[in-house]
Amino acid sequence: MTDKTEKIGVVGAGIVGLAVARELAVTRGAEVTVLEKEDRAGAHQTGHNSGVVHAGIYYPPGSLKARLCREGVALLKEYCAGHGLPYQEVGKLVVASTRAERPLLKALAERARANGVPDVAELDALGLREVEPHAVGVAAIHSPRTAIADFPAVARRLALDLDELGGSVRLGHPVRAIRETAAGVEVMAGGRRFVFDRLVVCAGLGTDTVARMAGHPGDVRIVPFRGEYYALAGSARELVRGLVYPVPDPRYPFLGVHLTRRVDGEVLVGPNAVLALAYEGYARTDVRDAARVLGWPGTLRMARAHWRTGVKEVYGSLARSAFVKAARRYVPELAAGDLVRAESGVRAQAVARDGALVDDFVVDVHGRVVLVRNAPSPAATSSLAIARHIAGIVPALVR
Repeated sequence: MTDKTEKIGVVGAGIVGLAVARELAVTRGAEVTVLEKEDRAGAHQTGHNSGVVHAGIYYPPGSLKARLCREGVALLKEYCAGHGLPYQEVGKLVVASTRAERPLLKALAERARANGVPDVAELDALGLREVEPHAVGVAAIHSPRTAIADFPAVARRLALDLDELGGSVRLGHPVRAIRETAAGVEVMAGGRRFVFDRLVVCAGLGTDTVARMAGHPGDVRIVPFRGEYYALAGSARELVRGLVYPVPDPRYPFLGVHLTRRVDGEVLVGPNAVLALAYEGYARTDVRDAARVLGWPGTLRMARAHWRTGVKEVYGSLARSAFVKAARRYVPELAAGDLVRAESGVRAQAVARDGALVDDFVVDVHGRVVLVRNAPSPAATSSLAIARHIAGIVPALVR
């Protein structure tokens, strides 16, 4: 590397941060350093999701989510094929369990076609059983190209790519301070001082902390939602071929409890969406960040507006019977003993000051610092496309 090589820092070694780092190294020829506080890549949202590669069914046409999801699917499929990583088009059913859900299902099918989701079909009660013989409902839409992948494996491969391109991933390097100067961006991390020409923050659950260090706290805050899962045990796994989803409530960015086959053959049931009181609150008892979470005005305004749903989610968290009931609504052959507790995840959801749940991806540019404010699902699916989008808006270096 010469003195004229652009030096870019990326905070966060999740799949989005690593994809951004790789893209900047490829397209800008930059020397990229990723700073990660954990001892491994993909430790949080990347490593705690169900592995679904979303096809773009749900997102408003014209939104960043819709565009980057469709672009991201194609890029991810190609990337996995090129590196021998799992990618299986197992297909998804979105099932209406009552006639009252039919209009929402119809609107969802129209949205999917508007977004260019391939081969979407509307099925009746008999047609959906041809796809999933053990599922029931009055109607469904079928997305046969919806896939599953191993996102932690993709993240590890992206880290290797970056290393081969002359960059580095510094694990165990929590960011402690950021200072923007006329000459660049100084970052204290892992007891060392780094100087970058540009800094891209892809910190997920730690977004607010890093944004505040950079002097740009912003008008939204990350509110953590814990998603709890069960797994199907033994032969019950054979009751689900691919992915079985409910018709989502359009008021929320969460998709509801669903059944998800993974690349390792396991079938997950979940997640719910329970307000967490810790940013890495995988356990119900973890309340270490309660003051920060509840101190954001948007959190309480959101809770007041949606308290009935919140109570229902908390009940589902405490009672396995609620998960069993949700699963049996679509696969009635399941019994209580077929569900065993699995690992939880925590979703970083941006909430505005007025309590609104921010739905779309949000990326801000502040001088030399680029902040990814909101990158919830389908961020893993869209990661390579998000990386291209961000690489295009990172300010060019003028020497």
